[in-house]
Amino acid sequence: MGKGPGLYTDIGKKARDLLYKDYQSDQKFTITTYSPSGVAITSSGTKKGELFLADVNTKLKNKNITTDVKVDISSNLSTTITIDEPCRCPGVKTIFSFRVPDQRSGRLEVQYFHDYAGISTSIGLTANPVVNFSGVLGSNVMALGSDISFDTKTGIFTKCNAGFSFSNTDLIASLTLNDKGDTLNASYYHIVNPLGNTAVGAEINHSFSSNQNTITVGAQHTLDPLTMVKARVNNYGKATALIQHEWRPRSLFTLSGEVDARAIEKTAKIGLALALNP
Repeated sequence: MGKGPGLYTDIGKKARDLLYKDYQSDQKFTITTYSPSGVAITSSGTKKGELFLADVNTKLKNKNITTDVKVDISSNLSTTITIDEPCRCPGVKTIFSFRVPDQRSGRLEVQYFHDYAGISTSIGLTANPVVNFSGVLGSNVMALGSDISFDTKTGIFTKCNAGFSFSNTDLIASLTLNDKGDTLNASYYHIVNPLGNTAVGAEINHSFSSNQNTITVGAQHTLDPLTMVKARVNNYGKATALIQHEWRPRSLFTLSGEVDARAIEKTAKIGLALALNP
C-alpha cells in the first residue's frame, strides 16, 4: 500500500475496479503509437449497436507538464493540461481542462497529496461556477472523507457525500453515503491468493427513497502471467464474465459476455475489445 489516504475517489475503488472495470457489451478497438519526439497518439473506435463512435487522443509530456488533446467524430475538442508540483510545491497537482465548442466547460482543479490527507478542489471557469471540494483525512490504513459541490448560480448544494475506508494487507472495506444521504453503499475487496492475483469483491447499494437493494459479487483470477478471468453476478440475475489476454506487451484482447437469468430467452450480450500498444 502507498503512503497517504489518497483522494475521495479512491474510497472503494479497488472493489469497483474488480466488479466493473473492463466489462462491456460493445465492440471497441484502440491503437496507440508513439512519435520520435515522445508524443503518444491513441485512436479508438466503438460500435454501440448501430452507432459508431471514434476519437483521436494526443498526449505530450514535457518535464512536469502533461497535455492531453482529444477530438471525436462530432468535432468536439477536449483539452486537459496537468502540471505536477507547480512552483516546486511537493504533493500539489494542478489540472486545467476545457472542451470546444462548449464555452461553459472550462474547469480548474487543484489536488494536494499528504501522508495524512488528500484534498481536491475545483471551480468552473464561468460567471456562476459550480465549486467542488473533496477531502480525506487519515492514512493508508483508515480514512474518512467527504465530497461536496455547490452551485453558485442557484445557491444549492448539488452533491454532498461522505465516506469511510479501512485497508489491510489483503482486504479493503469501505462505506459511503451518497446522493445527499439517499444512497448507502458498502463495498469489500479481499485478496485470496496474491500469487495468482485471486481476489473477491462485493458491493451493496441501498436506496432509502425506493427501499431497494442492489447486491453485486465478483471474483478475478490470473490463469497465467498473461491471462486473467473475471466474473460477477447481482441479485437481479445478471451474470457477466470476461477473459483478458495480453498477447504482446501492453496489448490486450478482452472478450466479455452477459446473460440475464430472468430473461434467459434473450440473446446474451457479447463485448469485444482490442487494444494495440506497439
